[in-house]
Amino acid sequence: MVFDISTALTWILFLAMFPIAFYWYRRAWWVLVKKDYSEVALKGGKSPKNPHKFALIVGALNLLGGLIMTYAIFGVVVLGLPYETWSAIAGSTLWMKIIFDFIIRRHAHMEPWGRKKS
Repeated sequence: MVFDISTALTWILFLAMFPIAFYWYRRAWWVLVKKDYSEVALKGGKSPKNPHKFALIVGALNLLGGLIMTYAIFGVVVLGLPYETWSAIAGSTLWMKIIFDFIIRRHAHMEPWGRKKS
């Protein structure tokens, strides 16, 4: 195995999957089990008016992301998935999690359209 930039980035991606999965599992645990809604749909450091409304969605999204990331780790270590497969799984999961978190955050802080009534 030749150590070049491609190999280094592959190892960085693989090793980064462990703390990412742990962080998502921890957030799912705090939201779904401990009922701590302090980090649900934050926008600018502020919670929405009703974070419990979005708690189930955010918790399920974190749990699903953690499960898929764990599958990718398991696939590399045990199943011997090829690089293209596991990197596609990990990369797609990471980007979709970021996109869905953005959508939920924007929806939770939505303000009515039109003129502001005083």
